[in-house]
Amino acid sequence: MTELVNRTQVRVYYEDTDFSGRVYHASYVRFLERGRTEWLRQLGLRHDTLAQTRTAFAVKRLEIDFRAPAFIDDALSIVTEIAALRGAALRFRQQILRGEQLLVVAEAQVVTISNNRPVRPPRELLATLRRLGVDHTVDAVAER
Repeated sequence: MTELVNRTQVRVYYEDTDFSGRVYHASYVRFLERGRTEWLRQLGLRHDTLAQTRTAFAVKRLEIDFRAPAFIDDALSIVTEIAALRGAALRFRQQILRGEQLLVVAEAQVVTISNNRPVRPPRELLATLRRLGVDHTVDAVAER
């Protein structure tokens, strides 16, 4: 794992499952959001700090490929990495795994907004990404 990749651990609770005991599809969206939030936190940014500057992130597009189900009490890893950075948009690649088994592959496009308008990502985020070798105009971040 590099600084640009975050691995977040979550446990599946009863509330995350449907009547069959499998994780309900919408619960994966929450898990993926936690992964992106922890990715930001790892880089030193927090949503509450951003909110003070009236800056937020809005999901523009989310594509999810469900490969295998998760079940109550499973320990899952959400792996999050930046895939692209262009203008106000950040694109993330994410995976959810149970041990080594790949359960979900997702790609999320997130737009930085302020006053309901797209804006460049926060200066602190751009500076940190630059320090880690990611250029703001990059269409596809090189595999690390």
